Amino acid sequence: MKIADIDLGYRPVMLAPMEDVTDPSFRLICREMGASMVYTEFVSAEALVRDIASTVRKLTIDDRERPVAIQIYGRDAEAMVEAARIVERARPDIIDINFGCPVKKVAGKGAGAGMLRDIPKMLDITRRVVQAVDLPVTVKTRLGWDCENKIITDLGPMLQDCGIKALTVHGRTRSQMYTGTADWTLIKALKDDPRMEIPIIGNGDICTPEQARDAFDTFGVDGVMIGRASFGAPWIFKEVRQLIDTGSYSPVSVEEKFALLRRQIHESVDRIDEYRGILHIRRHLAASPLFKGIPNFRETRIKMLRADKLDQLESVLDECAKRIAE
Repeated sequence: MKIADIDLGYRPVMLAPMEDVTDPSFRLICREMGASMVYTEFVSAEALVRDIASTVRKLTIDDRERPVAIQIYGRDAEAMVEAARIVERARPDIIDINFGCPVKKVAGKGAGAGMLRDIPKMLDITRRVVQAVDLPVTVKTRLGWDCENKIITDLGPMLQDCGIKALTVHGRTRSQMYTGTADWTLIKALKDDPRMEIPIIGNGDICTPEQARDAFDTFGVDGVMIGRASFGAPWIFKEVRQLIDTGSYSPVSVEEKFALLRRQIHESVDRIDEYRGILHIRRHLAASPLFKGIPNFRETRIKMLRADKLDQLESVLDECAKRIAE
């Protein structure tokens, strides 16, 4: 699959953009594990234009991550255009527009999935961003605002006409948030539309290597994007890649999983500081499937979430590793 001139290889599997999750360390680990492309945390166009330091830091990328996309969101066309030009100077491979974030502080203000209620404005922003930069521009969105307005099969060709080079669709409406089950049938319908010439990437409920493989086989998408299933489990990309490329896979060992989580912890601390770095990484640890099989894990999980020193967190992980090995 290609996005413009960027070759992502056979049946690419990508890391979804996620706020407070897809930091530089996590992106690099996912690339090393086999992710075909990674996305930054989403970047507020207005904050970027105002030169807010915490937002500008999100533009920092490592050449080892490539190909990497920086995702922007906003509701004002002028700010989105200016933000796209600022992002272009950070030299990502792709600029992605977020028309899919469902959270109230974004969608409720008309940005992200909120744009699904104002399609003319969505198309105007897309067209103007495409015209403002030389990099390939892509879009990530949802099926529609709610179950009565699943418009993606009509919206897809219109976005393509704006000049985007790929379209990612999360198989839920904004009103669903992350509840229920992702509906891939409309993603397939869009992919099967003879008008569509750009790659269609499917997103939603891909939690296992088998589900990733089946998304390609059943729905015919060009690429698959994995989001929440990568929390605390960057190794999912290694297992997916093996299954797609060879027809089978060997689960990543417990030892390698612990090594990857410890690496995330240390790199988070090194990048920020001990207290805030641990605070940031606890979200990954709390969601990790690595600990699900530990009996009576509740007390240990509480200790993990309360740890604010590196040695405390290391001690909890040692305890977990010991209990898994028993």
